[in-house]
Amino acid sequence: MADLKKQIASGKIVPVYFFQGPESWLKEEIEMQLKAALFPSENEAALNTLVLYGPDVTLGQLISAASEYPMFTEKKLLVVRQFDKLKKVTGKDPAQQQEQSLQRYLSDPPSFSVLVLDADEVDKKELEKAPYKHLKTFRHDFPAIKNPDTFTAERARESGWEFEPEALKTFAAYIEPSSRLICQEIEKLTLYASDKRADKRITLDDVCDCVGISRKYNVFELEKAVVAKNLRQCSGVALMIMEQEGQKEGLMNIVRYLTTFFLRIWKLQTPGAQQLSLQETAAMLGMYGRQEYFAKNFIGYARQFSAAETEKAILSLREADAALKGIIPSPDDKFTLLKLMQRMFS
Repeated sequence: MADLKKQIASGKIVPVYFFQGPESWLKEEIEMQLKAALFPSENEAALNTLVLYGPDVTLGQLISAASEYPMFTEKKLLVVRQFDKLKKVTGKDPAQQQEQSLQRYLSDPPSFSVLVLDADEVDKKELEKAPYKHLKTFRHDFPAIKNPDTFTAERARESGWEFEPEALKTFAAYIEPSSRLICQEIEKLTLYASDKRADKRITLDDVCDCVGISRKYNVFELEKAVVAKNLRQCSGVALMIMEQEGQKEGLMNIVRYLTTFFLRIWKLQTPGAQQLSLQETAAMLGMYGRQEYFAKNFIGYARQFSAAETEKAILSLREADAALKGIIPSPDDKFTLLKLMQRMFS
């Protein structure tokens, strides 16, 4: 995505973009950047930007709309949201004709139009079928965020800010891994911290104050209790986290954090992992920059848990996740938490 932003910023705008993936915030961000690059004023952007929705139009109708000349400017922007849910036409011949019209359009797009086709996540097999197969050269993927701490650090850096290691770890543990939520919280944090210091560093205190996290009952304390294999302390800290954040959201954060925790330990217990350098280990664990500091901790953790203990913990967390999603029955979230802790350490 960084490369795409640079291309647009340098004026290298292509006539067709196909965005697919669940991260709508990041796609909308690119669309806003295109709009700013194409039009000198908001009035011109409003007059020459058209947004269509897939369920309301057929493929033929959107090609027709993209082929119409703009009203008052040299360029126009057409955004088709829910492109993966286009209105279907009946009959084999009409469908083929529409596919052919798309191919003709893509072979020689009009210079006055920029067409953005915005789809939710499309199955890999479907991407090999029409109309998506014709859009391979125009495709940009926006997959779900797998490493929220890395994404968070990069986004803060784009704004000229840097998280201190403990601040980043806490932030990533408590914020849902969604680009929209992460970016909104970073904006709040930078506004809050800018009044307190000029070095543009986000501290653990900033995160605790702005996000609303207890300094006493948080994932750091939970991690210490897990490493100590102290069932009573783990349960107590986890219950307090749930009390502070709300039972459902608190339990979701705990399960997400501990899943990442034990998956990192599992990776370090694979053959050959202990021979890696600290930098290689950090990269394998999805830790970059100043987060290498925490990679040392995980090297030690991997020695404190047996492979069987790690596997049991991961299976227990998967079961808790299934209970949260209603896949398996559970009386309530506190029961799910306490059962999780007992299974992890029994």
